[in-house]
Amino acid sequence: MPLASIPSPPEGVWYLGPIPLRAYALCIVLGVIAAVWIGERRWRARGGVPGTITDLAVWAVPFGLVGGRLYHVITDWQLYFAADAPNRPIDALYIWHGGLGIWGAVALGAVGVWIGCRRRGISLSAVADTVAPGIAVAQAIGRLGNYFNQELFGGPTDLPWGLEIQPGRPGTVPGELTYHPAFLYELLWNLALAGVLVWAGRRYALRHARLFALYVAGYTLGRFWIEGLRVDPAHHILGLRLNQWTSIVIFVGALAYFWLTRDKTTEEVVAPPPAGGTGGEPVAADADPAHPADGTDPADGTGPAGGADPTDGIDPARPADAADGPEAGDRATALAATAGEPGADPAHPADLADEHETAAGRPAAVLAAAAAEPVRTEPALAGPAPAEPVAVEPAAGDAASDPAHPADQADPVEQAAPRSTAAQTAAADAPGSPAVTAAAAAGEGAADPAHPGDQAETAETAAVPAGRDSEANSR
Repeated sequence: MPLASIPSPPEGVWYLGPIPLRAYALCIVLGVIAAVWIGERRWRARGGVPGTITDLAVWAVPFGLVGGRLYHVITDWQLYFAADAPNRPIDALYIWHGGLGIWGAVALGAVGVWIGCRRRGISLSAVADTVAPGIAVAQAIGRLGNYFNQELFGGPTDLPWGLEIQPGRPGTVPGELTYHPAFLYELLWNLALAGVLVWAGRRYALRHARLFALYVAGYTLGRFWIEGLRVDPAHHILGLRLNQWTSIVIFVGALAYFWLTRDKTTEEVVAPPPAGGTGGEPVAADADPAHPADGTDPADGTGPAGGADPTDGIDPARPADAADGPEAGDRATALAATAGEPGADPAHPADLADEHETAAGRPAAVLAAAAAEPVRTEPALAGPAPAEPVAVEPAAGDAASDPAHPADQADPVEQAAPRSTAAQTAAADAPGSPAVTAAAAAGEGAADPAHPGDQAETAETAAVPAGRDSEANSR
């Protein structure tokens, strides 16, 4: 008689009205919840999207339950289909009665996870490494269901942690009351394995399902010796139980995978690609949110794709059909250049500047615009037509040269018909002269503020009526 022992629960099912609550099923559910919770925390720590492991569990749990039950029924078929089977064939569907093979659960559950990973576009190997410690914890919690069902125990023992099993159950020995709690050994082994996996994953940064391979190798190593303690009916091959042979084969395969992938460095996809793919054109960071790119403001100088803004290119000084060429394309640039000119003539617009002013102080952009502009002809002024210019002799005492520049640089017309400053001034002020008439028609003063009278424009100096020349000669 042992000095101490672990009593077995009197029942493993409770009723909530007509609804049975089975301890075995509750332990499985709690194990799944723990595995998902641990997996979610590890997945987020690795940079994955929250909720991914929960979504994958929707695929993994049904596949795992079916796979675990199939493995149990296939390997222990005599319990349901033999001539002297203790269970009915229909009992093969009653999962809550116990009987789930971990190998089938992991294998078919992995198929479910693989489907989920493909649908989300993430790496199966990354998920496997993430959930490995959680699976070990889930197995440990699930083993509590074996305790309530009084199953998965070992041979008789007198140790103080011996488990009491009701006499007459499959695997019991007549006269023996306490047995090795094989389920408890596996529970503790799985918890220790989970801790080792967490430590190894942080210490060595195991990737590409190498941590999952370490879990498989660690579990099969413990399962081999724990399986050897069990006394429930099982198939034997060469003196070993079937699950022991399975553990050997899977252990070798896990170690081989762990070694062969030691240098694998390919990238693992943890976060799924964004919705809609990556083929779309990038959006410029400095795009104007007020309007699309093909609808820029008129001041931008581009306008809609169909053409320039109708308001561009209209000169308020003259009709729209006489707009300047460069102003229609880039009026803002032309205006800015004209406004900053130091040599602009206030007597007339920039597009009517004198020839020497244009060449001396106008920007290249404005010069090009003026060159491209069609020549406009002013209407004829009323009054007598000017006579042909007549060369006159310089009056006595008058300077024959233009004080604005040396004589050797005089204008061609001045060299041909030198005139005194006084004569030119008097002729310009005479009534009916073209200069006075043009000034009166345009609303301008007779004097040009852009330059003094002795620096009159070439055209004004050369085109002098005959009457004016005679008056100058008489003086």
